[in-house]
Amino acid sequence: MQRTVFSRRFFSIPDLIICLWLATAIFGLVSIGKEWRADYHPVTEIDLSWISLAYYTLLSGIRGLVAYLISLGFTLVVGYMAAKNERAERLIIPMLDILQSIPVLGFLPGLLLALIAVFPNTNTGIELAAILMIFTGQVWNMTFSYYSSLKAVPSDFNEAATVIGLNWNQRLVKVELPYSAVNLAWNSVMSMAGGWFFLNVCEASKFGEHEYRLPGVGAYMAVAIGQGNQKAIVMGILAMVSLILVIDFIIWQPVLSWVQRFRLEDVQGGVGSPPLMSIMIRESRILRWLELEWRRRRAQKRAIALLARIEAGVSSLSPVERSVRLSANRTSRLRIFLGKMFHFISDFWRLFAGLGLERLVGTAVLLGVILGAWKWVQILLTVDFQTWVILIRNTFWTLLRVFFSLVLSTLWAVPVGIWLGTHPRRLRIAQPIVQVMASFPAPMLYPLVLGVLIYLGVHFDFSSMFLMMLGVQWYVLFNVLAGAVRVPQELKYALELMEIPRWDRWKTLYIPSVFPSLVTGWVTAAGGAWNASMVAEMVMFRGQQLQTGGLGASITSATDRGDLPELAAALTLMVFFVIFLNRVVWAPIYRLAQTRFRMDL
Repeated sequence: MQRTVFSRRFFSIPDLIICLWLATAIFGLVSIGKEWRADYHPVTEIDLSWISLAYYTLLSGIRGLVAYLISLGFTLVVGYMAAKNERAERLIIPMLDILQSIPVLGFLPGLLLALIAVFPNTNTGIELAAILMIFTGQVWNMTFSYYSSLKAVPSDFNEAATVIGLNWNQRLVKVELPYSAVNLAWNSVMSMAGGWFFLNVCEASKFGEHEYRLPGVGAYMAVAIGQGNQKAIVMGILAMVSLILVIDFIIWQPVLSWVQRFRLEDVQGGVGSPPLMSIMIRESRILRWLELEWRRRRAQKRAIALLARIEAGVSSLSPVERSVRLSANRTSRLRIFLGKMFHFISDFWRLFAGLGLERLVGTAVLLGVILGAWKWVQILLTVDFQTWVILIRNTFWTLLRVFFSLVLSTLWAVPVGIWLGTHPRRLRIAQPIVQVMASFPAPMLYPLVLGVLIYLGVHFDFSSMFLMMLGVQWYVLFNVLAGAVRVPQELKYALELMEIPRWDRWKTLYIPSVFPSLVTGWVTAAGGAWNASMVAEMVMFRGQQLQTGGLGASITSATDRGDLPELAAALTLMVFFVIFLNRVVWAPIYRLAQTRFRMDL
């Protein structure tokens, strides 16, 4: 008897789980849409019950994923332009340095007020501001990683692409994107963690007398910490861990497994079992039936079209149609889409420049920048000399904390990252643990960690450095992991066969191989440390505000008071010092990584 789609054996456990996830995703999208369309109410009352917490966690997860999609699109376009066009590179890289150095609280006032003015009657402005602030915590690490990967493509690959005759979009989808896939995937995980880092600030913020709060797990934790509700704090931590595990299970484990095919080697470093999510999709009877049904209908349409052509007297397809269909069969839909997208951008740019609008728009942008800079200078002129002295002194203390947090992070992250990344079995075991630890917003752990440090007698001046390190250390570790995963296994096996001592292997192969990725980790970790200073140097602990001398504490304090001149002065100093360090320290190290430590075969 023929089995129907309603037979008892049609559904399976993977089908049930996938249907539940789809239903949850649909419910979350509908709920976030209602929040966007709701009447304007800047302060949402947060319910600390566990039922409301589940709803808040779902909303925060959707905001983070939407922000990541925006970050990915920005990375693919802007990173490519910076790597392939010298004129664009001279403009984009300094702009990225400036934007990366501006903390979330620096974007907050102007972005929030501007979007509320655009959407005065609904919560759309506040919701969009929260997503864009999460975006500012994600995008810079991804863009710098993609840019550095494109700059480090081995010369042999470029020469082979030239000999074959690949055009720019074929070179992109066949050479450059596959080569960048591993680094981009690992840095995507780290970028999601960077977005979660400031979730409390993005969903619950204050500027002067105005307070803004959205329903989300970040706002839930902010209210729980403010009330000192230990039970709610623990529930918020468990909810955040659950969100991270679900996203890791559904998205990152399959993605990180998939990008292993793009490793730069001939000898595979061991074949691990596929992620459970991939197995569930493969074993789902509903999805398999939908795929077969789609193929059957597609085949029917092709057969009907072919019969129609035969009846019309056409016995074969045209060469153009045959070529198009052959190309579609050989090339994935994702690559076709990316090629068309970049081709459209290129054509639009040529049209834009051909009409003479490039200089006109450039002039308008330049005039806008000059006007904005003049307004900014006018605000800075209202800051008294004593305030400048205090801010410069605080900048020095924050600089020391940033430096020592980078040193301490490097001392443990480099050996651990190489030890894990060069061994597939270790990496499979440690990957979900590391991802959860890295993705968890460090400020949510500050009350617990700070309690331990105070119990041990550590002064808050030093405790703030360890709090800062909680978030930035993962930038170093994930970039080292991305570099270690790409170490060619044939070189590793060759050194083992030659019985080269372990330290010599590390010195001649592992450390040089991960150095380009490590530099990217240093740059993004340094930027993250400056941003983390805002929440690490001024912390609420058991109803008491702990504060130490530092530029981050000055920015947070000025934001809470609504003191725009002092906030502008503090942001100016932070941007200046970050750009100065990038130009003087990190730029030469970047050049060294792209020349001396290129993985050319």
